[in-house]
Amino acid sequence: MKSKLFTIGIILFCLRPNAQVSSNMPRLVKTGNYVQLLVENKPFLVLGGELGNSSASSNEYMRPVWPTLKQMNLNTVIAPVYWELVEPIEGRFNFSLVDTLLRNARLNKMKLVLLWFGAWKNSMSCYTPAWVKLNSTRFPRILDKTGNPHEILTPFNKNNLEADSKAFVKLMEHIKQVDGKQNTVIIVQVENEIGMLPDARTYDEAANAAFSQPVPAALISFLEKNKDRLLPEIKSAWEKNGYKTSGNWETVFGKGLSTDEIFMSWYYAVFTNELAVAGKAAYNLPMYVNAALNRPGRKPGEYPSAGPLPHIMDIWKAGAPAVDLLAPDFYNPDFKHWCDLYTRGGNPLFIPEIRFENGIDAKAFFAFGNYNCLAFSPFSIESTEHPEKEPIGKAYNILKQVSHLITTYQPAGAVNGFLLEKDSLAKEITTGSYRITVNHEYKLGWAAGAKDDNWPLAGGIIISVAPDEFYVAGTGIVITFASAMTNKKAGFISIDEGKFENQRWIPRRRMNGDQDHQGRHVRIPGKEYSIQHVKLYTY
Repeated sequence: MKSKLFTIGIILFCLRPNAQVSSNMPRLVKTGNYVQLLVENKPFLVLGGELGNSSASSNEYMRPVWPTLKQMNLNTVIAPVYWELVEPIEGRFNFSLVDTLLRNARLNKMKLVLLWFGAWKNSMSCYTPAWVKLNSTRFPRILDKTGNPHEILTPFNKNNLEADSKAFVKLMEHIKQVDGKQNTVIIVQVENEIGMLPDARTYDEAANAAFSQPVPAALISFLEKNKDRLLPEIKSAWEKNGYKTSGNWETVFGKGLSTDEIFMSWYYAVFTNELAVAGKAAYNLPMYVNAALNRPGRKPGEYPSAGPLPHIMDIWKAGAPAVDLLAPDFYNPDFKHWCDLYTRGGNPLFIPEIRFENGIDAKAFFAFGNYNCLAFSPFSIESTEHPEKEPIGKAYNILKQVSHLITTYQPAGAVNGFLLEKDSLAKEITTGSYRITVNHEYKLGWAAGAKDDNWPLAGGIIISVAPDEFYVAGTGIVITFASAMTNKKAGFISIDEGKFENQRWIPRRRMNGDQDHQGRHVRIPGKEYSIQHVKLYTY
């Protein structure tokens, strides 16, 4: 009995109301051309996992999940907060599920990213409370071209905005009250995968009126001010109509589905911005919005349109300046292509959701090494039956150890990432006095799986910490170093495999024999994960 009372006391202490806010609140800062997320005043990389949509709706369901998450070396859990459960009766709020998430995250020494499932979740308004769903007169839906309503709240109605905003503000006030000092929650997602279906825009009365009115002055001002920096998709649409600075949406952007989507994206962004402004006024945490990526060949309305997608990012930046990050949810092939699109215009890469599948371990190394990536998070992370065997957990173990090197050397351009598949050409970079070539390890020919038809994705990071000194981390890669100077060759002084403990390097194996093929390369075999400390010289 004594131990139970002690445990209860600990829990109550951890969650006792505390309106104080610590001076080391999570925040985004810019270092050179790089944005970093500071947590406890130190740069922080989110090695995360997003829970399945319904998992956080039950404390009973979540109880055995936490050990699974810990076994996969997560430092952050991304978890939904459901409007319908937070405010089941209008004006009456229940944050018990949030409090339990906070308690368990702290007990497991993890951080939280909270997803607000408010007005929209995957386009639909499925997580709105019953009192919203049952009163479509007060809380109207979108209408398609034929005038039929769908289970999607229209952003053109102040009642929808005010109800959503009130609940979101209550959530942020509660987080400040119970977590303002501990800073367990480090960032908040506003809504989830906003997108318009089954048409490119809604045809409700308020939307039709707005569509025929002049394009808002705030958007025109943004376009004019950023004319030379606009992304090509929006600049092209504006240019085709002569860079007009007045007129309705079709006058400025032309007729067609593209203009319908631009129009809709502006009003989604403005709605979301209102939530972010109100939420930050209550508790000023960083905030982001995420997008369900569109498929090639699909027209607006055939995919969830008007969300923070790459081709309309400029509209979102104009309409939602209080939103800090625009983020992709990855279920599409060509990982690099989409990462490149989302890092245009200085937008840091934040991946709150990616399909939990083979190859995400390599993609994690590549994302953190090649981009200004702040977060990586497989979806439904708790669904594995063997967390101790999951490749992403092994990758996170390595990334956790080298994260301080990534955040220290990345702003100086001294971090490079690689992603390789069977048909990939060698990747080459020049850094300082060395030319570095990276290949898939199976291309050596003697690896056990080299003759297989399908090769696992390989990924790695190279961090230059001094002119002749590097750390290499990853899986399935082989790296050669050559001198960039004429008539000089590069050689290895030493290659040590080891680990970091509390940011202190502990060498374990000297790899100067068969492991580096007698001084020919640095190698991390496929399906293995390691960190190697490389010292070079030229002769």
